Amino acid sequence: MTAATEADAMVRPERDLVARVRAGESIACARMMTWAERGDARFAAVYGEFESELGRARRIGITGPPGAGKSTLVERLATHWRAQERTIGIVAVDPSSPFSGGALLGDRVRMSSLALDKGVFIRSMATRGVFGGLARATDDLADVLDLYDRDDILLETVGVGQSEVDVARSTDLTLVVLHPGGGDTIQAMKAGLMEVADVYVVNKADMPGLEQLVHQLTDTLDVRDVPLDERPPILTTVASSGEGVAELAERIDALDAERRASGKRDARRAANLRLRVRRIVEGRLQHDIWQESGLARTLDERVADGRTLSAYGLADEILNAYRERRNLEGPA
Repeated sequence: MTAATEADAMVRPERDLVARVRAGESIACARMMTWAERGDARFAAVYGEFESELGRARRIGITGPPGAGKSTLVERLATHWRAQERTIGIVAVDPSSPFSGGALLGDRVRMSSLALDKGVFIRSMATRGVFGGLARATDDLADVLDLYDRDDILLETVGVGQSEVDVARSTDLTLVVLHPGGGDTIQAMKAGLMEVADVYVVNKADMPGLEQLVHQLTDTLDVRDVPLDERPPILTTVASSGEGVAELAERIDALDAERRASGKRDARRAANLRLRVRRIVEGRLQHDIWQESGLARTLDERVADGRTLSAYGLADEILNAYRERRNLEGPA
């Protein structure tokens, strides 16, 4: 057996898994998502087998502060689109414990009405300490759901404030979900999250304070001097009863169609791809700098030897050591 034949034999089971996901096998989909979430080398090895097929699914981010009712809204939107015989994939990102790394991963419980629907695939995952609301593997999981032939992929984030802006870097459209009575909501979220919204959704609109929150949103857009024709629409819902959900879904459909026709969706996807590639490259370089080169050990030793150095001085020493090693290795 030649080396090429042996290599092909090693990757064949992974290719078989790709075929099973493509054929709509849910267990295979879950297994490939596990590879992606864990950073398993097998996922990167087979990615080229299906990357040319990606891009058909619509990716929608749902973010906002805790308690806004995001999970209920996701469930209602999924139910609405299922009635139109669209297939749905849901990735719900839960916060991780800073101590154990574990997470609640409770969205299958919160979305129990969808759990037995074969047209809906729900995956909960933990942030594992990654800032930005979306775990590093979220893009990969969405790609697996795209291969799994989902029409719509809904990415629900943990809802922790300004760091949630990363959701816009993984989706075609971003919904920012707010609710009345949540305190000084807009100021608490700061400008970053407000700027990524393609649609503002004021959920729990049956609660006191609805008009005040809508006025706050309008005032915020005025201060930012957003042109009227570019302002994200402000819609109200009561997700617990389904009120306003159909109107929201229709507005999402119309906005997506408009952006596809104008080329804005393609431009956003290209921008998202550039950012994603940068993250991958930076992650691999970080691993190369700290682990492969042994500089993590060097840093530990320098700190442990008791000598007093400024952070900048020690950083310069580490960088110089890395450059010297690269120079000794010669050009790649």
